[in-house]
Amino acid sequence: MISKSGGAKMQEASQFADAARKNLGKTGTTGRIQNTLYFTLYRSDTLDLTASYAMLGDINIAEPGALIGFAGPRIVKDTTGKDLPEGFQRSEFLLEHGFLDKIVERKDLKKMVNQYLDLFKTNP
Repeated sequence: MISKSGGAKMQEASQFADAARKNLGKTGTTGRIQNTLYFTLYRSDTLDLTASYAMLGDINIAEPGALIGFAGPRIVKDTTGKDLPEGFQRSEFLLEHGFLDKIVERKDLKKMVNQYLDLFKTNP
């Protein structure tokens, strides 16, 4: 799956966020991806989708510098009232903290996915 989403806008926050939270479990995708090798590619920006099917990958890959999270850093900072670490929610920060398996340039993605598929074919 390739995920890219800018998330909800501040002016939409109350009505949209409530409706989105109530319907996350109804996406239907989560039940169909069990027992399947599931790759997730995070493009910049991937916001709000991380609360549902974008987080379920067996292999989680991001493009360099991708912004990934449920809400953007500005909203997180405004909500918590705390300063965020340098690079918070960027793919490099998330790789360091175990959230991602790999960061790959788009031009190298096909080769890398094929390497993973070869690995799983030979080692089921």
